[in-house]
Amino acid sequence: MTEVDLYNLAPTLQLMAVGLAVAALPLGWWLWRQRSATPSGRLKALTLITLFLTFDLVLFGAFTRLTDSGLGCPDWPGCYGSASPMGASTHITAAETAMPTGPVTQGKAWIEMVHRYLASGVGVLILSLAIMTWWQRRQSDSISPWWPTFTLVWVCLQGAFGALTVTMKLFPAIVTLHLMFGIGLLALLTAQAVRYGGAGSRPVPAGLRAGLWAGFVLLWLQIALGGWVSTNYAVLACPDFPTCNGQWVPAMDWQGFSLWRELGHTPDGQILPFLALSSIHFVHRSAAWVVLAVLLWVGWRLRQQPGLISAGRWLLRLSALQFITGLSNVVLGWPLLAAVLHTGGAAAMVVTLTWALCISRAEFSSRSLTPSRPAA
Repeated sequence: MTEVDLYNLAPTLQLMAVGLAVAALPLGWWLWRQRSATPSGRLKALTLITLFLTFDLVLFGAFTRLTDSGLGCPDWPGCYGSASPMGASTHITAAETAMPTGPVTQGKAWIEMVHRYLASGVGVLILSLAIMTWWQRRQSDSISPWWPTFTLVWVCLQGAFGALTVTMKLFPAIVTLHLMFGIGLLALLTAQAVRYGGAGSRPVPAGLRAGLWAGFVLLWLQIALGGWVSTNYAVLACPDFPTCNGQWVPAMDWQGFSLWRELGHTPDGQILPFLALSSIHFVHRSAAWVVLAVLLWVGWRLRQQPGLISAGRWLLRLSALQFITGLSNVVLGWPLLAAVLHTGGAAAMVVTLTWALCISRAEFSSRSLTPSRPAA
């Protein structure tokens, strides 16, 4: 048996071709609109286009997960060895007939493959950004190619976790890492867009700068907890508010926070008890109050800083959106729109805080910089 017989490369090559086609339109528009721009201007425009489409990809990834389409095509990168559900129609129909409400249906297969097509397109854009940055460096020594190169490595790792999400059958730790890498990609692209924009560093009080970092770290932890809730399907484990199953502090089963286990099972292979799911939900809900308080304070303070007023307003609006959509997920039984917006709001918060951190610096008073006089 030859190596070609062991693995069919056709779906991979065809998926790469689709990625090129998806990226062709934004790349063509960018080349036409930025034909007379400066090197930094061209790179900023391409980075913003990539950031916008990556944000859309994160939203569509949430839609894929929330519609239970993550295994719509149970192999990778193709669908039953084909580059599209059309070529796998016979296999999909057989699986759908055997289990009409299962993970494999015609609709779910298309959702899963469209997500892969979009991801391939974003990958091509990030590859193009890395190549263009190295090329433009020949014209301007102020342009560093290392951030785009690191972003390219990052998106390759993100693609690997996407593949493992399918091949490991929605393993919770892998799915959560896939989400975190997607959000991290937004932060990396935002930082690069600010750098290419050449925005001056705005001084802010040292306490506010520390608050920005605290909010940023807490937000990441909360996103990880939220991803853990979603990947373990624990959203409805506490169907009431503000209590959880009628209790202010429910009984806790910490097996839910065992990281390396299959979906719905404990590390030793037993069925995960309901108390574990309610514990996952309750910890995320409890941490939300702390994160919300910090972000509201940071947003309010940013509104008082020249050049950061819009960031403060966006942070306050997004905090309200997160509260409303998070509450809707519980009291309305996890509606799809609210769930997708909840992920989108968290992603937008990361973009906003990254932008604010990149254009600000701690301001120290002249008194703190003046050496103290020795005592007489």
